[in-house]
Amino acid sequence: MILAGNLAVGEAPPCSDGGLLLASVDVEWSKNYRVKGGNVPFCFSVAWLALPAGASALTDSTRFWWTSAYVEDDGERADLIAAADAALVSIAECATVAAGHQLCSDLAVLSAAAGREPPAIKAARSAWRNRGQAGACRPAWLDTRYDAGHVLAGPSRRLVDVCADLRLDVAQPELRGASMTALHRRWLERGDTTAREKITVLNLRHSLSTAIVAARAAELAHWQPGLNVNRLLAAQLGAELSWVSDPAFAALLGEPGAA
Repeated sequence: MILAGNLAVGEAPPCSDGGLLLASVDVEWSKNYRVKGGNVPFCFSVAWLALPAGASALTDSTRFWWTSAYVEDDGERADLIAAADAALVSIAECATVAAGHQLCSDLAVLSAAAGREPPAIKAARSAWRNRGQAGACRPAWLDTRYDAGHVLAGPSRRLVDVCADLRLDVAQPELRGASMTALHRRWLERGDTTAREKITVLNLRHSLSTAIVAARAAELAHWQPGLNVNRLLAAQLGAELSWVSDPAFAALLGEPGAA
């Protein structure tokens, strides 16, 4: 299994006294709704934000921490699920706020693919179902598809539309001319590293933008309109993922602070 990030799976970043940690999870899977068990997870990421007490301003230089896992072949599915379970343990133990976008689907796919549900995945599914109840345990779970309506003006709850509503720039060049399914197949069948890296970056963009939206919904952060999530990714992924140095990706970065 291919692991990347500035955190190992199961680790959490440092947090200053009085501050808090926000963690966001996103899972990618091959979709086949016609076959029972046909939804197969192959990639996941966790993005962490360390935020001071009170609402903080997110900028192009805001640091984030991340972990990414991607299978080398379908035989590593169990390893991926075990890594996701370990990541959820660290979130349960260390995060103040845990987030996802329609996270119930991500967790359900992991659970179904596991056969016997791992304990941290099971606990996260329970916490997601009970997230609106008074006195819920830490971390507080927030789903940006269902729990961010109070900061949104538009009706759509697709992540890309939620981000547009909140003036986050989350352009996705990875899907120009190829679907995620096609990219993943190119990785499995041809060993196409660029195809795999495109999905890895796409997945990380999902988890990071979800973390940022969750921070706004929880009144923990704000930003100037036009905050470019791709610029945040480029600043911290370039050493490990060469796709962010590709001209097609670099063209998205623009001038710092531009709307």
